[in-house]
Amino acid sequence: MDLLEWQRESFLCIIFATISMVLVLKLLLKKKESRNGKLPPCPPKLPIIGNLHLLGNMPHESLHILAKKYGPIMFLQLGQVPTIVISSAILAKEALTTFDLALSNRPRIFSAKHLFYNCTDMAFSPYGAYWRNIRKICILEVLSAKRVQSFGFARQEEVANLVHRVAESYPSPTNLSHMLGLYANNLLCRIAFGKDFSHGGDHVRHNFQKLLEEYQMLLGGFSIGDFFPSMEFLHKFTGMESRLKDTFRRFDQFFDEILEEHRNPENRKDHKDLVDVLLEIQKHGDPETPLTTDNIKAIILDMFAAGTDTNFITLDWTMTELIMNPQVLRKAQAEVRSIVGERRSVSETDLSHLHYMRAVVKETFRLHPPAPVLLPRESMEEVTIDGYPIPSKTRFFINAWAMGRDPETWENPDIFEPERFMNSPIDFKGQDFELIPFGAGRRMCPAVTFSTATFELALAQLLHSFDWELPPGVKAKDLDLTEAFGITMHKISPLMVLAKPNFSEGLNGK
Repeated sequence: MDLLEWQRESFLCIIFATISMVLVLKLLLKKKESRNGKLPPCPPKLPIIGNLHLLGNMPHESLHILAKKYGPIMFLQLGQVPTIVISSAILAKEALTTFDLALSNRPRIFSAKHLFYNCTDMAFSPYGAYWRNIRKICILEVLSAKRVQSFGFARQEEVANLVHRVAESYPSPTNLSHMLGLYANNLLCRIAFGKDFSHGGDHVRHNFQKLLEEYQMLLGGFSIGDFFPSMEFLHKFTGMESRLKDTFRRFDQFFDEILEEHRNPENRKDHKDLVDVLLEIQKHGDPETPLTTDNIKAIILDMFAAGTDTNFITLDWTMTELIMNPQVLRKAQAEVRSIVGERRSVSETDLSHLHYMRAVVKETFRLHPPAPVLLPRESMEEVTIDGYPIPSKTRFFINAWAMGRDPETWENPDIFEPERFMNSPIDFKGQDFELIPFGAGRRMCPAVTFSTATFELALAQLLHSFDWELPPGVKAKDLDLTEAFGITMHKISPLMVLAKPNFSEGLNGK
């Protein structure tokens, strides 16, 4: 080989090496930006069922454990359904702000199709013109701040009834969970229907409490059709479909009676309830987007999820944590009693001054969000989150329970410590992604104002009216905190407590 040929080959080698280095650098940069174009990390899958076996009895806890190993964004193949699970505030913010519109759809859950009039409610309705219309109705008419304020009299009366029922049980232990459930259900019925179902009559005839329990169980239970849409027909043989149809039929008959009563001009009332509001919108609403009777029924059924179970769970867990943390209980009581003074009844105007009590509620939401894994979303187009391109028609789960226990966000995340919120701007209204028990973005639950008014007044009054302790011989460590699996998660065992009245006389509002 002569010198000229050697120089020519050396030059070609240098050019080749340079081109190779450029290509490698470009590939590395592309890998950094798109993670090689691959989906997020995924645990090993089994044939047919994919990762379904990893969910366990408590999916929010199982997903939290998986996130510790595979990261705050991971991919799961749940049967036939490709699924993304997000477990950090930073990525939840990216998903629900940058891609809020693209992730505004809902998957068609099998039980919701049967219970919510083919998903024509607000929570499970697919994204589109119909959903935007009923969302506007709920925000501006049904659940507006003015409307919620107008039901203050009902909240005051039902809180007084709650206190009376608790006081009657002393000196015996009281089943506080049962009392709180009655309060949440009775208040919702009065506000929605203008009548109380707690005593005999229609309540017994419709077996109202059992109907609500069956509804919650069916809505949150495991459904083959949700993970294997091509196998929905199997529910005809498992009994799931017949249970759904029976529960739907009973609710439908109940709603027919309620609507007939409200349409009867002889039953006019001084104060409109929520059914009155919806019927008025139906009568005078936009003819291009009419509200059908079935639409009204679906929205009413939504109210039960937002107005009963979630508020009961919040109150039940808050009182449980306070009983287990007596120093926090004493501090919260001292604040309430310093503001309310000698008056027997807490006023709603007192609530804005109860900063520590609100910190207690926030801490409860952090550790015990009523819906630990927020209602699922479904992507309508490809999105790129944390550098991972994720195709359309992918289901998204936001694990709010795991986010509340993220050590990257919270110091001592497993300790109930309301003080962490005393000098913190973090709130639960959907703007601070560290704490989103009601969700965030377009599909956020619009009942935040309604729920806040419901549980804050009841909690403040319970703290003011009673001194609380566990029954003799029962320690905090003895309490059974096991939760029941469902779309919302409540404790299986009721909270049994001693409630010593703080006042010798009953509530008189003075």
